[in-house]
Amino acid sequence: MTRCALAHGDKVVATLRKPAVLADFASQYPSTQLLVVELDVTNESEIKEAFQKAKDAFGRIDVVFNNAGIVVSGETEGIPEDAARKMFETNFWGAVHVTLEAVRFFREVNKPQGGHLIQNTGSTGFISLPLMGYYGATKRGLEGITDTLHKEISPTWNIKFTSIEPGAFPTELGTNGQMIAQPAAYTDPSMPTSLMRAAFAHPEAGNEAMAFGFNDTAKAVQKVFELTRLQNPPLRLPLGRDAVKFLSDTAAEYLKVVEEYASWSDDLAIAAK
Repeated sequence: MTRCALAHGDKVVATLRKPAVLADFASQYPSTQLLVVELDVTNESEIKEAFQKAKDAFGRIDVVFNNAGIVVSGETEGIPEDAARKMFETNFWGAVHVTLEAVRFFREVNKPQGGHLIQNTGSTGFISLPLMGYYGATKRGLEGITDTLHKEISPTWNIKFTSIEPGAFPTELGTNGQMIAQPAAYTDPSMPTSLMRAAFAHPEAGNEAMAFGFNDTAKAVQKVFELTRLQNPPLRLPLGRDAVKFLSDTAAEYLKVVEEYASWSDDLAIAAK
């Protein structure tokens, strides 16, 4: 995303826990275009410092791409609670604290007011995948907070929100993620979690029960950049043909249930006195 924005001539503040990783990359750009800042989103003071450094360097922030995340995958029964809580600290609470500081900055620092907050949630924000229970819960939670904030703020603040819901992309999130050992009760190779484990291990092979192909990450971030140029961006954006199908199928399932059982609610209203 940083490379893409820089290629389009934008000024960028790139944040990460270990800035030294980007030292060679950063040396290719002047400080008037790229600022690299240390930031662990589980540290609230570092979040505030990062926004202040961005203000000092460039005066305002037009777009915040809330992208930090970790993944611990495995059967829900098998993931230790401390591992799940660590994921919530980064994916949910860390993202929420960035979100709140972004909203404050857009409203109180930017002159004129306004900005676009882009949350990188995921397809697991609206569907359930085997092995991704807690991870999906963090993303659903972030989408829920984003939707609520969107309805709470004043339109005069000119703050826009978009939750991006990517399908499968090859990124460091996957390669650096942790897979918890399979509980004994789930070792049957025909079980959904076993099929998903096989799909994760060999995505190139394909799997009739759990097809798991990848989308092009470089092309996707170009779409994210185009999103930042829209005057009226969508509140959510599925990204990848797989994500589009997931969302379409999920919406159809919800609609089917609503239509089939809507009558159950017909006589539940409190009778008028």
